[in-house]
This record gives sequence, structure tokens and C-alpha cells, in this order.
Amino acid sequence: MRIFVTDGIPFSLDDTLSCGQVFRWKKDEEGWWRGIAHDRLIKIRQVDNRLEYLGCNEDFLVYYFNLDLDLDEVLAGIDRDEYMHKAIEKHRGLRLLRQNPWECLLTYLCAQNANIPFIDRMLNNLSDKYGETITSEFGCAKSYPRPEKLADVGKEEIELCSLGYRSTYVSHTADMIAGDPKWAEKLFAADYETARQSILHYEGIGPKVADCILLFGFQKYMSFPVDRWVDRIMYKYYNVGDPERALSNSEYNRIRKFGQDYFGEYAGYAQEYLFADRQML
Repeated sequence: MRIFVTDGIPFSLDDTLSCGQVFRWKKDEEGWWRGIAHDRLIKIRQVDNRLEYLGCNEDFLVYYFNLDLDLDEVLAGIDRDEYMHKAIEKHRGLRLLRQNPWECLLTYLCAQNANIPFIDRMLNNLSDKYGETITSEFGCAKSYPRPEKLADVGKEEIELCSLGYRSTYVSHTADMIAGDPKWAEKLFAADYETARQSILHYEGIGPKVADCILLFGFQKYMSFPVDRWVDRIMYKYYNVGDPERALSNSEYNRIRKFGQDYFGEYAGYAQEYLFADRQML
């Protein structure tokens, strides 16, 4: 077992892994989280100011959990009102992960109109059938399937993994990505708006899914995803949007741009802290 001391580094493992940004992570009764990230099987828990972990080295731990980001500076920049202040105080230490771009994209293609257990089931079905075996010092698991594999098996086979209509999106998008090895590199290099327009060309990716992928998979922190919870929060506390009406593209963009203008370059962090504290509604 390896140990990383978090003295002086605000970090909450539970808030980070349970806030809805990532799937295929589970916590056991002894406080250990076990999950798949970047083709690694990782086991980790937080005990006071220590992270105890297996399955990766310290460099990867710092990278994936974004522990080299000055979170205090980020939070100071978005702490602009009493609602955000309360969310920060309650969830301080929540960090946006540096997810693998393809793992993140596949996740959010599956996450449309689905609850968390169903999302987990779809991802686990795909991984069990088409992923590769990952061996760690504490066990084995299946990786996320490669885009090339999903492009090869086709829509009908993918549909058998409980994806329903999402199988078309996954099959076609996997085929596009398999044919463009530098797709992620190009999105990383692009500014937020350019990357957003590019990723919207993939089948099945609409405004919210695009913003989720850019925020969680590409660290485009200007991204401000709006779902029904964020719509309700922004209406109640910031007087923008209207959850009683359908969230049209124009309404989505109005809320998104308000969040970006109001919270600034780390609007995505503001969104995630507000979402994490959605029970305040």
C-alpha cells in the first residue's frame, strides 16, 4: 500500500468520487473506493490527511485527482455569493478529475436520460464484453472498451449491452474516433468554444453532453453544463432560466453563458459545487 499525505492540499475523496462526474467507482464498508481510470484498476481511501492507495504511482495519483491544482485560488475566484459560499464550505476539497477523454466521452454518451445505476450497468456491460483485462495487486477488472473495438463490433452487438437507442451514438462515434487518432489532441489544443463546436459534430452529442465531456475529459473549466438540477438551482438562486419550461438550446445557452460570465474562467468548478449541494433545493 502506498501513502500520500495531503497536508496543505484541500481534498475530499468522497465528494470528488460521488459528485456525479465519474462512474465505475464504488465504495465499500471499510471506506475503500475501487474504480477504473486510464486503463488502471485503483483502490483508494482517505484517512484524515492521508490517502492510502493501490494500483498506481504517486505521479498518476496527483495527475488524476488534480492535486497539483491550487484549489484555494479556484474557489476564491468563484466564491461570489452566499449560495456558492455555503456550497464551498460544505464540499471544500471536491476536485474535478482529469479523466481519460475517451472513457469520459463514452460515459456521457451512455448517460443521456439515464439514472446512475443504469449508467453503471451500461458501462459495465460494455466493459465486461469488449474491454481488456486489467490486473492489479489486489484483483482484476475490465477496462473501458477501445473505440476501435466498438467500431468493429457494430451497432447491433452494442445494443445487446442494454444501450437501446444509445447504441447508434456509441457505434458511429467510436467509428469516427477510431479513424482519427489525434482527435483528443486536437480538442485539448483548441479553446473552449472551438472544441465545443468540434465535439458537437459527433453523433448523439448535444449541448449538455458536450459541456460535460469538455469539463471532465478535457479540463475546459469554462464549461458550464446545465441539467435539470442546475436549471432549478440557477432559477432559484440566480433568477435565470425557468425549470417549468423545456430546456431548449437557446435557453440552455442563456443559462450557460450567464454561469460563465458570472463565475469566470472556473465556471465549471462553480457548476460542480452547486450540483454537489443540490439537496439545498
